[in-house]
Amino acid sequence: MHIETYGQQLEITPALREYVETKFQRLARHFGHHCEVRTQLSIDRLEHQAVATVNLPGRTLHADASASTMYAAIDLLADKLDRLLLKHKEKSQSHDGTSLRDVQE
Repeated sequence: MHIETYGQQLEITPALREYVETKFQRLARHFGHHCEVRTQLSIDRLEHQAVATVNLPGRTLHADASASTMYAAIDLLADKLDRLLLKHKEKSQSHDGTSLRDVQE
């Protein structure tokens, strides 16, 4: 998994970059193949915003989150991406004739 983090009128500190990478590492467990994640962090007035685009083979997923702190926005974004990837995984497996629930049981 390749994670690219950049800021819009915001300097990305090593601590923020490391936090994003550790939070997004759990997304790699959903897929065995390579995927790219582009994360944009910004501040709009008093709201901290985090936006991510996940490029998968044949599909692009997008999510965004806002919160009062940047770390909270990154947490929300990671949760949203986790749900999106699970939904995408269930859909792709249902085309194969098996569902995620059948595989887990």
